[in-house]
Amino acid sequence: MQLTAPTNGRTTRTGTRDADGMAVASFILGLLGLLVLNVFLGPIAIALAGVSLWRGTVRRGRAYLGLTLGVADLAVLVIAMQLTHTVSWSL
Repeated sequence: MQLTAPTNGRTTRTGTRDADGMAVASFILGLLGLLVLNVFLGPIAIALAGVSLWRGTVRRGRAYLGLTLGVADLAVLVIAMQLTHTVSWSL
């Protein structure tokens, strides 16, 4: 965690704020990945959730939800590939 001193004299936790942003981004990308580009967005959501949890985010619930949605993205891809007997799928 890195502390910086802005011009108003108060210190902010940029590391925690960045981790919170990664947790939210993980959730959004995981949710979006259920519909489109799950082969790319699922692993990105998983990685962002892992990094945000490792950095100690305050939004742990959102990070865990992003992690779950990232795994669900990959599960949807595998199920769709098994049902259509192809390597890709579309809506």
